[in-house]
Amino acid sequence: MSHDQLGTPITVTSKSRRGVWLATLVVVIWFGITGATGPLFGKLTSVQENNNSSFLPKGAEATKAADVIATFSGKDSFNFPTLVLFEGKADPQTFAAINAHLATIGDLKIAGTTAKISDYLAPGQVIAAFPSQDGKAILANIPLDGNSIAKLLPNDEPVLPAVVEALREDVRPIAEANGVKSYVTGPGGLLGDLFGAFGTLDSSLLLTTLGVVSIILIVVYRSPILWIIPLLSAMFALTLGGAVVYLLAKNNVIDVDGQSQGILSVLVIGAATDYALLLIARYREELHLNENRFDAMRAAYKGVWEPIVASGSTVSISLLILLFSKLTNTAGLGPIGAIGIVSSMITILTLLPALLLLCGRWIFWPRRPLFDGDDHVMSGPWAKVGNTIGKNPRKAWAISGSILLLFAFASTTLKADGIGTVDTFTGKPESVVGQKLLETHFPGGEGNPTQVVVSADKADAVTAALKNAPGVSQIAPMLDGIPVPGQPLPKAKIVNNKMVLNLTLDKAPDSVEAGNDIPKIRELAHAADPTSLVGGTSAVYFDVRTANTRDNRTIIPIILFVITIILGLLLRSILSAIVLLGTVVLSYFATLGVCALVFNHIFGFAGGDNSFPLFAFIFLVALGIDYNIFLMTRVREESQKIGTRKGVIKGVTVTGAVITSAGVVLASTFAVLGLLPLVPLAELGFAVAFGVLLDTIIVRSILVPALVHEIGPKIWWPSKMQKESVTTE
Repeated sequence: MSHDQLGTPITVTSKSRRGVWLATLVVVIWFGITGATGPLFGKLTSVQENNNSSFLPKGAEATKAADVIATFSGKDSFNFPTLVLFEGKADPQTFAAINAHLATIGDLKIAGTTAKISDYLAPGQVIAAFPSQDGKAILANIPLDGNSIAKLLPNDEPVLPAVVEALREDVRPIAEANGVKSYVTGPGGLLGDLFGAFGTLDSSLLLTTLGVVSIILIVVYRSPILWIIPLLSAMFALTLGGAVVYLLAKNNVIDVDGQSQGILSVLVIGAATDYALLLIARYREELHLNENRFDAMRAAYKGVWEPIVASGSTVSISLLILLFSKLTNTAGLGPIGAIGIVSSMITILTLLPALLLLCGRWIFWPRRPLFDGDDHVMSGPWAKVGNTIGKNPRKAWAISGSILLLFAFASTTLKADGIGTVDTFTGKPESVVGQKLLETHFPGGEGNPTQVVVSADKADAVTAALKNAPGVSQIAPMLDGIPVPGQPLPKAKIVNNKMVLNLTLDKAPDSVEAGNDIPKIRELAHAADPTSLVGGTSAVYFDVRTANTRDNRTIIPIILFVITIILGLLLRSILSAIVLLGTVVLSYFATLGVCALVFNHIFGFAGGDNSFPLFAFIFLVALGIDYNIFLMTRVREESQKIGTRKGVIKGVTVTGAVITSAGVVLASTFAVLGLLPLVPLAELGFAVAFGVLLDTIIVRSILVPALVHEIGPKIWWPSKMQKESVTTE
């Protein structure tokens, strides 16, 4: 006979000694793994690819046009305009001073490096300024090389945000000296600010997430020590997942950007903590029923490994289906998220049990579970919830279902048909302010034209056809040389019998409105020249939106099918899989309805990216089904002992606290995304946070138990459990 840390007598057996040695070995191995993966995870930011190519849809016309247009520079590159707006006046003296300064801008060094702006300029292009017709502004185009800015600076920092910041610091003094204000904007300025915002994802987002989860775990466990164990396990999972992603990205197997890395952190911390909560709750329950903690862990492990694996498999497979997307950044998120979920599963099913076993019962102090046979979970508020549902299940599912349907009807008002880069920011960075001012002095597409690749012998016909195209304010061919004042214009540039026509649109090039003009422009261009290709920023954004619409229609049904199969195999029942999936889909549309009301009338967002429904679906349905899996696996286990209707009541009672805690943790981690200054991530964070809480509080706690109780044993059709004796009910 021996004693534990607080003096409680325990029996030391050879089985226990073997368990201690095995647990110690597992912990040592994990610390070794983390020692190797930690430095790799720290380098993950260095392999991010925050560049415009991430948004090019595979095989789209704009992508094909970009490939052809790149040949006009003589190198494998493409022009990526960054615009500098000088607002205030456009008199000859100011114009001359600005032009003189722009002539030296290529020698400008980027802070903290030896690199110069000239290292990233598009070849064969000229930096030129021109005044507005109203005489109140001057616009300069700094043509960057699209491929060069996708690389890293000598200090391993992203190029574009640094170039944009260097330009702002450089032009501000000359602007002030001439009594005007300067704004670095256009595609380069906007995306520079956008990718700069992503730079905060890997640090502040992770720290905020960890802080939020820590507070929630302390409140849940009411222990000054226990919360450290699941959080430490989650960090080990994140380190492992991040290291694997880094190695794959470094070897060009997958692509990583700031958004996918930020979501990886949130996803792993949230999922790993959820799995940990489930395991710890079952372990605590079994400690009341087993004197030996190793026997308690064995019983707990038997009860939770299957739902954890099923949950992780559902989420990871759903994420991998994103590989079917035509968009590089969307497809890239699939394997990155799946790696994170699998890392969470492996860590929680190996490291966490070992840590808990080594610590013993004292880790739960001051609420140490005693070997007293007290099934304490059968009392309390969740027992009342379960009994209330059992007394009148039809009323419970009718009311809860009606609430969800009411919210779901509002989903038709959700504005998710696309959003311009200007409206992507929740605040007003310089690029956004500059872009809006630019449109008051110049045509919206000035300096960033829609480009049409045509056969040289069809250029005149295409030009004539496009003169009356919607949104087109000016058409000019790409020239073979730099225009010199007072001299004849250079000839149009011809490469491989192809020419490029530059179309200036009267709308912001990345706006939904400009994109809506692209189909008609393509129709007219193709009629005049069937081989023509319409590209440029407006065409890219239109093709991205088209690809997102296609993804929504194809990927979502595939995910629904896969989840149904997994649920059917897990529960050995087709009917239960259909019922569970139906409740989660209803919850998804209810969440979209609430999002529509909140985004339109409270947050005042201009709209939403049309990829939002797909990402919301991935996380809401795949993660929301987790709580149904946690509940229904326990209901199935209890139903085999006491019958379905009694089993569902006990299932709700014993899982209520832990699943609610898990939902709060996951909702809180995704809510952290709302702190970022980017509308798409703020919208996704709110949607997942609200949707998870809706699943946790209404769907899993009321709707599903009430439906199962109403249906009775038939819920297990076609398994043998549907034929249980009525006397057990």
